[in-house]
Amino acid sequence: MADTPPRNDRPDAPAPPGARPGASPDRAIHDRDLPEPVVDAGRRWIPSLVWLIPAIAALIGLTLVVKTVWMKGPSITISFLTADGIEPGKTKVKFKDVDIGEVKSVSLNEDHARVMVTVELSKEAGNFAVDDSRFWVVRPRFAETGISGLNTLLSGSYIGVDAGKSTNPRKEFTGLEDPPVVASDVPGQRYVLHTDDIGSLAAGSPVYYKRIPVGHVERYTLDEDGRNITLHIFIKSPYDHFVTKDSKFWHASGVDVRIDGAGLKIDTQALATILMGGVAFEDPAGTSLTPAPAGDHFWLAGNHADALKAPDGPSVPVVLHFNQSIRGLTVGAPVDFRGVELGNVTATGIDYDPQTHDFTGRVLVTLFPDRLASFEKTLPWNGDRHIRTARLRDLVNRGLRAQLRTGSILTGQLYVALDFMPKAAPVAFNPDADPLELPTVPGDLEELYQKVQDIVAKLDKIPFDAIGENARKALASVDGATRHIDDLVRHADHDVLPEIRDSLQQMQQTLAATQASVAPDAPLQQDTRQALKGVMDATRSLKALSDSLERHPESLVRGRKDKDE
Repeated sequence: MADTPPRNDRPDAPAPPGARPGASPDRAIHDRDLPEPVVDAGRRWIPSLVWLIPAIAALIGLTLVVKTVWMKGPSITISFLTADGIEPGKTKVKFKDVDIGEVKSVSLNEDHARVMVTVELSKEAGNFAVDDSRFWVVRPRFAETGISGLNTLLSGSYIGVDAGKSTNPRKEFTGLEDPPVVASDVPGQRYVLHTDDIGSLAAGSPVYYKRIPVGHVERYTLDEDGRNITLHIFIKSPYDHFVTKDSKFWHASGVDVRIDGAGLKIDTQALATILMGGVAFEDPAGTSLTPAPAGDHFWLAGNHADALKAPDGPSVPVVLHFNQSIRGLTVGAPVDFRGVELGNVTATGIDYDPQTHDFTGRVLVTLFPDRLASFEKTLPWNGDRHIRTARLRDLVNRGLRAQLRTGSILTGQLYVALDFMPKAAPVAFNPDADPLELPTVPGDLEELYQKVQDIVAKLDKIPFDAIGENARKALASVDGATRHIDDLVRHADHDVLPEIRDSLQQMQQTLAATQASVAPDAPLQQDTRQALKGVMDATRSLKALSDSLERHPESLVRGRKDKDE
C-alpha cells in the first residue's frame, strides 16, 4: 500500500492560500481547481395579451363603483305601523311615477311598536329629505271616499312621496298611514272648521261653493275636551278668494232629511255627497267681500238654514213647565215668537210637584235675543240680572206666556210659541230662579178640549127634570083655569059663545101640545137628551183623538193599526 501524505487534523493548522475560511485543507485544494461560474441574466418577461381582459373589467368595475358612490343620495329612515307590501331590495320610492330611491332594509324599533324602513334616495332626490316631506305606502285602498291604488295589484306596492318646500335637511320621518288628500304643490289656501257633529264627513270629502267642487276635507281631530271636532279643509286656487270673513259653512252630507216643527224638509248638495258627504259655503247677502286669511277659523253649521240665519249672539237659558204631555216635542224644536225663531229646545224631562202631587213636563230652551234686532233693546235679558228680571216681570204681567203648538199635522211635531195672552190668569214670578222660568198655558188641542169640557159642564148643570116638572104644574093650573072659563061660557051670551069656544079650543090644543113636548117621552125631551149625549160623545172622541195623536202621530199617514197586529 502506497504511502499517503500525512493529514493535518489540527484545528489550528493554517489553511492553504485561496481556500475558503473554515474549509478543510482538502476542500480548499479542490475548490482552487474549479473555474469561476458565469451568470446569465436571461431574456426580459413580456406579459401575455390574455391579462388585458381582466384589467379592462377591473377598470370598468372601479369606474362603476366610483359612479355609484358619486351618484349615491342620502339615506333616510321612515317609520310605519306595518311593513305590509314593503320588501328590501324590491320596493321602490316613487314621485309622480318616477323612481327616486329604493328600500334597503326593514327592522323593528326598540319597543316593537313600529317598523323602521331604511330608504336610499338617488342623488337627484336629495332635496326630498327635508322637514315637510311626507311618505306613505301606495297599496290598494277601499275607503268611503273611493278606491285607490288598484294599479299596484300587478306592479306591487311602493312608497309615495309628497315633496316638501323646506330647506332644512332631515333623516328620520314618520310615514302616513293614508295618502294625503292634496299634494303640497297644489295652489290654494287652508282653513279650519269647528263643529259638534262630524256627520258623514271624512278625509277627502268635497267642499262646494254654489254646488261647484272647490276643495276637500284634509283631516279631522277630536278636541281635547271632547266637546267639538276640528276639521282642516283645503280650497283650491282661484276659488280660495271666495272665502271671506263673513262666509258661512254648513254640512252638505248625503240627503238632509229633517222632520221638525216646520214640517218635512229634504235637501242635498250634489250626488257625490250622498255617498261621501261634503261641506258647502257661501256669503250672506249684504256682507263684505274681504278675503279671509289662510288658517282662519269658522263654525260648521248643521244645515243651510242654520248657517244663514240671524246671528245668535249671547244665549239665555229659560225653563218651561207644561201640565200636559210633551210627546212630539224634540230637542232642537224651534221656539217661535210671532214668526221669528227666537231659540230652540235643548232638553226635555219631567218633574214631580209635591204641592199638587202631579207630574209636569219640563222643557229647557235657549233663547237668542239678538235675533230680534230692533226689539232686542226692550227684551228682559239686557243689562244686569236685576234689570232683566224686572223687565221680564213686566212682560209676564202683560201676559207673556209659552204654549205648545202643532207644527205639522202630518208628523205630529210640536214647537214652543211665545206670545202675549192678555186673558191669561195672573201667576207668581220668581226673579231669583236660575234659570228663569216663564209661565205656560195649555196647548192648542188641549185648550180646545178644555173649552168643550166647559160647555159640557155648563149644559150638565141645567136642571131639565125640574124645568119639566114645573112646566107640567103650570099646564095643570092652566087646564083648571080653562075648565072654569068653559063653565062660565056656558051661561054667557049665545052671540059671543062660538068665538069664546073657538078660542078656548085653540088654547086647549096649544096647552096639549106644550104638555106633550115636555113629557118624559116627548120628542123634544128625547132630542135634547140626544143632543147632550152627542156633545158628550164628541168630547170623549176629541179627547181620545188628541191622546191618540200624541201617542201615535204617524197614524195620520200610515193609518191606525189593529190591536192584535
